[in-house]
Amino acid sequence: MTFETRRLILAGGAALALALAAPIASAPAEAQGKTFRWANDGDVNSMDPYSRNETFLLAFLQNIYEPLARRDKNLKLEPALAVKWGQTSPTTWFFDLRQGVKFHDGTPLTADDVVFSLNRANGKGSNMLGYFATVKAIRKVSDFRVEVDTNVPDPLLASKWAQIFIMSKAWAEKNKAETVGDLTKNEENFATRNAMGTGPFKLKSREPDVKTVLEPNKDWWDKKVEHNLTEVVFSRIANAATRVAALRSGEIDMVYTVPPQDTDTLAKDPNTKILQGPETRVVYLGFDVFRDELLYSSVKGKNPFKDKRVREAIYRSIDVDAIKRTVMRGQSFPTALMVAPGINGYTKELDKRPALLKPEQAKKMLADAGYPQGFEVTLDCPTDRYVNDEKICQAIVGMLARIGVKINLRAQTRLKYFAQILLPKADMSFYMLGWSPAATYDVHDVFINLIQTSNAATKKGQFNPGRYSNPKFDELADKIQVETDTAKRNAMIAEATKIYTGDFGYIPLHQQAVIWAARKNVDLVQTADNSFQIRWVKIK
Repeated sequence: MTFETRRLILAGGAALALALAAPIASAPAEAQGKTFRWANDGDVNSMDPYSRNETFLLAFLQNIYEPLARRDKNLKLEPALAVKWGQTSPTTWFFDLRQGVKFHDGTPLTADDVVFSLNRANGKGSNMLGYFATVKAIRKVSDFRVEVDTNVPDPLLASKWAQIFIMSKAWAEKNKAETVGDLTKNEENFATRNAMGTGPFKLKSREPDVKTVLEPNKDWWDKKVEHNLTEVVFSRIANAATRVAALRSGEIDMVYTVPPQDTDTLAKDPNTKILQGPETRVVYLGFDVFRDELLYSSVKGKNPFKDKRVREAIYRSIDVDAIKRTVMRGQSFPTALMVAPGINGYTKELDKRPALLKPEQAKKMLADAGYPQGFEVTLDCPTDRYVNDEKICQAIVGMLARIGVKINLRAQTRLKYFAQILLPKADMSFYMLGWSPAATYDVHDVFINLIQTSNAATKKGQFNPGRYSNPKFDELADKIQVETDTAKRNAMIAEATKIYTGDFGYIPLHQQAVIWAARKNVDLVQTADNSFQIRWVKIK
């Protein structure tokens, strides 16, 4: 059976047939030269770097766009479009720009582009607003210096903005892309399908949900080029078996998302290798604790999730060790916290989940809360964002059925999923998300984005669609943001952690493993933030 036949049998989709078109299947791996072909189960969704604060989108676009300061192979901050940065006062930052940098169309980078980009990322439709919560003003001082005033001291500003990529002001204005196409409203503009950055690769062609092709930027400012590629072809291959088959046969060189059940097979294959390590991301469940009546529930006139006893009964009925054993094939690290080891502010002593409840104990807790017969609710889950995301949700459906909570599972691809569940729409009752504080590697990133009270004016809680709110937590998080005394800050972090864990405001499930697979002749660098930088890929 040919690979083409096998692909159509397994996937049966026209998009997949396009993604792995005949030129790939017909060319033996040896003849591919330095073309690098890789695949993932989900697409990038947008070429706009502010359209979604999501690891895969940002990881892909960092190959086209660049921030002021970037992360090296050890995740340390290093100069990129800025050669120097610092503070002239506790509330004023400066960024001195690298001279001689050009966008892919040959126009020079100046402070005008940086000011435009930062304001655009802080404007209408942007999904990056949380990184601007402290910002008061952004101004051009000269062609190569930008200054930023903050409302309060923000020692993490430069780290946060390692996630903010710089765009061409002239290009955006010429193509009427001055604002971000809001993916939560299914909006698009020119920047959704096109790109103009300064990075190591240029966007050559884009077929959403099918194939995206990049080519090297021969005029890149960083002369220390570590890759040897002439072309990069990214394909979305939704079917796991097809992705693995394509890798093993040599039609593709690397798989970004590897199903745990296929890890051993690929590790034993003489032509492939596995790259694996713990990720900084925590996958978790959240509740709508805001609405007085849940949108998708059998309970009318009230919201069961407003009652801490209901949240606790559900939390303590989910067996994360069983999920690790049966769904994740041992490739997860169960946690009680919303932040993983390795992140500043992780507190090992507090990373202890309360004991599982027996079904009769959980049922009594629900009965005490006014739900002796349990209730019915919808759980929203992505199908192509986290490792085995839909299978995890399916396992949870069975676990909660034992305590009388009937779960109706609604699973969707990430494009539809995020547009539905994220603010401002927040069209859900119970949901799965994952988060890696890759901007700062500090727990405050989790606090301000996920747990603080959602507030459009303060730009806090942007990824808190269930609108969990605790005033004491908010007060502590605000103090943590500006505190420079390490001992005082750590004490406040521990106190804030006890608040959200004691509230059962979220259900942390596990820290997932980063698992990539590649052909043996491909060298690449895997980092704990699951950020794939193609500038480090070499084909031998």
